[in-house]
Amino acid sequence: MNIGPFALANNLFVAPMAGVTDRPFRQLCKSLGAGYAVSEMVTSRRDLWTTLKTSRRADHEGEAGPIAVQIAGTDAQMMADAALYNIDRGAQIIDINMGCPAKKVCDKWAGSALMQNEPLALEIVDAVVKACAPHNVPVTLKMRTGWSACHRNAVTLARAAEQAGVQMLTVHGRTREQGYTGHAEYDTIAAVKAAVRVPVVANGDITSPEKARAVLAYTGADALMVGRAAQGRPWVFREIVHFLATGEHLAPPLVAEVKRLLVDHLQAHYALYGEYSGVRTARKHIGWYVRALPGGEAFRARMNLLDDCAVQTQAVADYFDDLGTHMDRLPGGAALSSQADPLKEPLELSA
Repeated sequence: MNIGPFALANNLFVAPMAGVTDRPFRQLCKSLGAGYAVSEMVTSRRDLWTTLKTSRRADHEGEAGPIAVQIAGTDAQMMADAALYNIDRGAQIIDINMGCPAKKVCDKWAGSALMQNEPLALEIVDAVVKACAPHNVPVTLKMRTGWSACHRNAVTLARAAEQAGVQMLTVHGRTREQGYTGHAEYDTIAAVKAAVRVPVVANGDITSPEKARAVLAYTGADALMVGRAAQGRPWVFREIVHFLATGEHLAPPLVAEVKRLLVDHLQAHYALYGEYSGVRTARKHIGWYVRALPGGEAFRARMNLLDDCAVQTQAVADYFDDLGTHMDRLPGGAALSSQADPLKEPLELSA
């Protein structure tokens, strides 16, 4: 699969998730089978570009390409400027955010709120595409099925975005009104795929290899995007890739491997965020890793009281060393249990 001039390793992507898909997490997922990853959204507000949060999100040091950056905002010229700002800092693909359902984003009429204002949404698309074209930087778009159940306009926007020059479309199978509740629906994604010629990526509730295969078959999508299912389970990418290629499941990861992956992830995380922020923001990642493991909740409660990186790392190592005395591999198998209808498989909620 290609996005503009970039050939991707496969058609399984990491979804952009604010506060999660920073550079260390993207690199980890790519090392475990993800073919492509999109950054956390970067604001189009120039006055925030010098903040520590934005500078970290615009830091791609050592990251393998193609480097894709998602931008968010409500003003066409500001979004065009944000695209150029990120291109100057290494972005090779620009993704426009019209999918975030977060209240603090939608209250400013950014993210999925833009789907309520089609003229403004398309003005932004046109401005960003024109800003990126001289740099040969492809523009992609991530959106929802619509604002609400009675206002699903993804097909209309997809056609117009393709006409404006967008080179790939990602559709999360929920409306903004749903947030992350209920189940994703895939009829709208299939309709978008049928309406456009550019690649279409299906997103939403892809939590197992069976679900991945079912969504690809049902929607006809060119690729899949996995978000929350990768939190604490980044090897889900290699599980899905292997299953799609062979129809067989990989064995669950070894406890020793998970320990190594998490400890290495922590070191990269601390290097980006520093001691004070690093130890605190790492807690959610550790919690996701251990949430379903024996003694995981008790360990998480103790670990959340630690405020030193070295002590936190040692606590994680000790937990997995102890776990390894009772089992060689993680419990539960390589995939979630298969159900009669994988398209209606319940959502796996994150901690």
